[in-house]
Parts: sequence; C-alpha cells; structure tokens
Amino acid sequence: MGKGCITVIKYFLFLFNLLFFIFGALIMGFGLWVLFDNQSFIAVLQESSDTVKVASYILIAVGSLSMAMGFFGCIGAIYEIRCLLGLYFTCLLLILIAQVTAGVSIYLQREPLKYEMAKILKDMIINYTGENRTTEHTWDYVQRTMKCCGWTSPGNWSENVLIKNNSENLYPCSCRNESLPGTDIRDVGMCEHLSSETPIYQTGCAASVEKWLLDNCGVILGICVGVAVIQLLGMILSMCLCKSVVQEDYTKVPKY
Repeated sequence: MGKGCITVIKYFLFLFNLLFFIFGALIMGFGLWVLFDNQSFIAVLQESSDTVKVASYILIAVGSLSMAMGFFGCIGAIYEIRCLLGLYFTCLLLILIAQVTAGVSIYLQREPLKYEMAKILKDMIINYTGENRTTEHTWDYVQRTMKCCGWTSPGNWSENVLIKNNSENLYPCSCRNESLPGTDIRDVGMCEHLSSETPIYQTGCAASVEKWLLDNCGVILGICVGVAVIQLLGMILSMCLCKSVVQEDYTKVPKY
C-alpha cells in the first residue's frame, strides 16, 4: 500500500476515533443524567427499582470505556503503534458484541419491563401522601405537564390509602384540569373539591409516558447506531493501518 494511502487511513482513523470519543462522552453523560436527574419521570422509576440504576451504571461504564478506546485509538493511529492498534481492534469487537447482546436482551425483556413499570407506579399511587419530594413530586410534575391523571385512568387514585380513609372529597392536586372552574389550585399533595364532579383530567398517563420513553429511546438508539457505525469503520481502518505498518516494517529489514 502506498505511503499516501497509509497517511489518508491514519488521519481518517484519527477522525473516527475523535468521533468515537465524543459519542462515548454522550453515552456517559446520558448515564449520569439518568442517575442524578430528579425532575423527570426517570426519578419515579429510579426510587422504586434497581433496574434503572443498574442501566445507568452500565451506560456510564460503556461511555467511559468508549472514551478511553477513542483516546488510545487516536494515539495508535498517529504514532502507528501496532500493539495499540491490535488492542483497539479487539476492544472494539468486544464492545460491539456487548452492545448487540444488550440490545437484544432489552428487546426480549420489553414486556416484563413494561409490567414492572406499571406495577411500580400503581404502588406509588396507592401509597401517595404528597410528602416524598423525590418520587411523588416528580409524579405530580408528570401529571401536571402531561395533563393526565393516574396510570391507566383517574380511577387508579380511588385505591389511594389517604383518599379511601378520608371523609373529605380529596383528589391529587396535580390532576386538576385548570380549564375547569375552581379556586383550590396547588402543585402537589391533595386538594378538596366541593362540587359533585371532580375537576381532574380524564385520561391516564400511560400513553403519554410511553410516548415520552419512546422519544428518549429514539435518541439513545440513534446514538448507539452512530457509535456502532463508527466502531465498524474504526475496526476496518485499524486493521488496514496495522497491516500496512507490518508490511512497511518488513520492507525495512536488510536482505542478505
């Protein structure tokens, strides 16, 4: 292979590793967001299930490893270090296999995960008091911003312990339909209604939440596909460069 081709491959490999480093940073950043976010629906699941926390740790680990591999790939490409190029190819192959395995596992477990999410939320609604600032206030935020009430329907709130054991006509304040007349408007906790009809939204949050999750999963999927494409290109270029370096080294050996 000509010296010009080797130079082109070397700098293309450097560019792809730079992109790989950036995508790794995005994956790690998303994992950190899932782990520390307290203002979205993720916080509700995180407090009730270890699955989300484990997933966030995996994302952080994969992102960190991707950043490290991008860095070492850049060094190996610029200085044409064969051992780094070989190590880079092997690690990329292992990461790609792990990503495919994880993706297939999540796809096969989508129904159990959906059932677990519904169970977590229904249990939270039953035991809701309005005093838990993490999960309950986050769920209030979800109902208020998505203009919905309950999980499958507002009827889920009829199982709430506080509502069942109280003689007053209570309803969750975050379910209040602000387009209807009334004066008792708060963001969290329980409100009392005096009219015969409860001034709340009549649709459950399941469809809206699932749409929100699908929208965010689309972002994650796009990032993962981008990383996979860069990984494949990086593997091809690293092997081409490694082979060229080996061939060039052999030509420098004196012949007798």
